[in-house]
Amino acid sequence: MADRKEGSIVHIEIHSSDPTRTKEFYKEVFGWKFQDMPEMNYTTFEAPSAPHGGLQKHGEKGPTVVNYILANDIARTLERIENAGGIVMVPKSEIPNIGWYAVFQEPGGTVQALYQDVQKPKRAPAKKPAAKKAKKGGKKK
Repeated sequence: MADRKEGSIVHIEIHSSDPTRTKEFYKEVFGWKFQDMPEMNYTTFEAPSAPHGGLQKHGEKGPTVVNYILANDIARTLERIENAGGIVMVPKSEIPNIGWYAVFQEPGGTVQALYQDVQKPKRAPAKKPAAKKAKKGGKKK
């Protein structure tokens, strides 16, 4: 997804008191598609258009929705957040083979998260075919 720009919301996470009922609700009302990830106690969802997201059982703070905002460099963005009066709640943490995330609270109290893609190795540029050399001397008679 090369067209995503830093600062865009790229993932939405629903923290529910009853993920099964929440999943059935969004499936029935909006036609969302879900995929369970039991090894992570997590379910991903796909809405009709982006951003898509995830669903999980809520923690101590109760049911909530967290937006994940794209950051090209989470460490640098967390610095800017703190300089602007925000609080880092979860430092840069790995999502194995997927990317990185961090959670922050802005001065007004809302909690949001950052997301950074894992850096994939860049492909070597494709080699261009060698140009044919022109023959010298013109046509033979």
